[in-house]
Amino acid sequence: MSSEHPTSDADDGEDFYRGPSKSSKKREMHALQALGEALVALSSDQLARVPISDRLLDAVRDAKRFTKHEARRRQMQYIGKLMRDIDPEPIRAQLEIFSGASKAEVARQHRLERLRDGLLEDEKRIGEIVALWPEADLQHLRTLRRNALKEREQSKPPRAYREIFRVLRDLDRSADDAVDTSEEQDDTERQ
Repeated sequence: MSSEHPTSDADDGEDFYRGPSKSSKKREMHALQALGEALVALSSDQLARVPISDRLLDAVRDAKRFTKHEARRRQMQYIGKLMRDIDPEPIRAQLEIFSGASKAEVARQHRLERLRDGLLEDEKRIGEIVALWPEADLQHLRTLRRNALKEREQSKPPRAYREIFRVLRDLDRSADDAVDTSEEQDDTERQ
């Protein structure tokens, strides 16, 4: 018997990919766990708008209830484990929207701000709002407009001014939700 080592494919000088390293797997798991932490930090309304499975949603809700350090730590690990089986990109995209980092969301906010400012300058811009959202409560918007103008004249805090933005944002979101629902129905009908 010779003392030579048996030859292996690795000895040929060829590089073989053996999959991700242990360190890269660990970094990925920490990233998923951090994403889980971000989900736990969301409000109930925001959490309802994130595209996650019911199982993950239940785990996140449970983590919100836990106050003891060790129980919460174990729950966060469980959330990280559940997240290994899903695509994290839609979750990240929704979190970016919530944080205002999404270019689309920033553009939407600027568009709504311009519309609000235009409404304050000229009441006739209310026709533009009706064209975009026929369900808009015009009387409420006119009242808010008058109140915002009074606040501006009297140098009061801009409560009505902010409320106009919230109303426009809610109208815009409800229109988006209606579009999403109709697209889902179309997809279901095609199947």
